[in-house]
Amino acid sequence: MANVVGVRFKDVGKVYYFDPVDMDFELDEKVIVETVRGLECGEIAIEPKDVSDSEIVKPLKKIIRKATKEDIKKLEENRKKEAEALRVCEQKIVKHGLDMKLVDVDYTLDGSKILFYFTADGRVDFRELVKDLAGVFHTRIELRQIGVRDEAKMLGGLGMCGRPFCCSSYMGDFQPVSIKMAKEQGLSLNPVKISGTCGRLMCCLKYEQESYEHLLRVTPKIGAIVNTRDGKGVVADANLLTGMLKVSLDRNPNAAPVTVHRHDVTIIKDGRIKIEKSEIEALKGIE
Repeated sequence: MANVVGVRFKDVGKVYYFDPVDMDFELDEKVIVETVRGLECGEIAIEPKDVSDSEIVKPLKKIIRKATKEDIKKLEENRKKEAEALRVCEQKIVKHGLDMKLVDVDYTLDGSKILFYFTADGRVDFRELVKDLAGVFHTRIELRQIGVRDEAKMLGGLGMCGRPFCCSSYMGDFQPVSIKMAKEQGLSLNPVKISGTCGRLMCCLKYEQESYEHLLRVTPKIGAIVNTRDGKGVVADANLLTGMLKVSLDRNPNAAPVTVHRHDVTIIKDGRIKIEKSEIEALKGIE
């Protein structure tokens, strides 16, 4: 076990563990830490607590100190510099004719490095751009290509539900989502309906997946062979949330299916949820 505090560097960023070094901290208190990028100012997202060694990425770095007024002032100055750096970099990208989209800029606290985040469809040779930027800012320059999910998180916006993006409002880290989740939740496999503004599968598919997995275990799937009080039949439709099934009875297959609750049937052979190759092909690239 180790005593740690959780530090976040972005408003809705990932939380990293640091050694509190016997100091007391409060939530949202700003602290100075050493990271792979250099000195950074973050804020306490998780108060000191004990965690198992398996949850720690070693070596566990120590918090250097609590942020001072000078540190906060430097942080504010860096925010202003970032806006100017963004403008300059965009001009340089046009000058070099690079097919890339600048998304965000980060200054390290001590100004020893500037990170430029961008998106692009493929690999970009930005070596000349880095030299040009280094000549302007006289410090270390790093260009980092990010994905469309990260772009949405950084820029923010409104989802189809009318609310701010989950990733930019409270999700600290992305959770894996898949086409299989959409299929299991009975959603239409229409890319427009199951993808977010970023063009990838909606993060909210993950929220209720555990509930759907439980319901799938206790509810006969479409195609399942079941016994009802009216005889044996095949499940033609199933509503996971209500538990209501439509069963086509073997004794009268041409008649309208009977409606029964899952509690009132016995499963003889369950069905399977399958994703067709044509569906996978149609949704290629949105996972």
